Amino acid sequence: QGELRESGGGLVQAGDSLTLSCTASVHTFSNFAMGWFRQAPGKRRDLVAAITGTGDNTFYDYPVKGRFTISRNDAENTAYLQMNSLKPEDTATYYCAADRVFGTLLRGRVSNGYWGQGTQVTVSS
Repeated sequence: QGELRESGGGLVQAGDSLTLSCTASVHTFSNFAMGWFRQAPGKRRDLVAAITGTGDNTFYDYPVKGRFTISRNDAENTAYLQMNSLKPEDTATYYCAADRVFGTLLRGRVSNGYWGQGTQVTVSS
């Protein structure tokens, strides 16, 4: 069994930056692609960014492209989401996800991996 634990959420003002961390308790972290999803109240959970197990390929959803950066540190079993130029519309609960298949995350799913419990990000105008 594995576990993902997010941290770093909080209340910030528009234009500020925030970094989310996801620490994984899994066997062989590098075997997992990592992703960050977000869900605002009344909306579906959408993939924001993802990175392959090797770290050589990334995906960003259009609304965050150029503002968010996903990265990973396999030595620390941790994935990060650096969020710059935050906007009120970025307000959501952010979930970390791990799956053995990068393409599964790109389809918005986790079928052979884990979900984190979520961390709230609130951006005030």
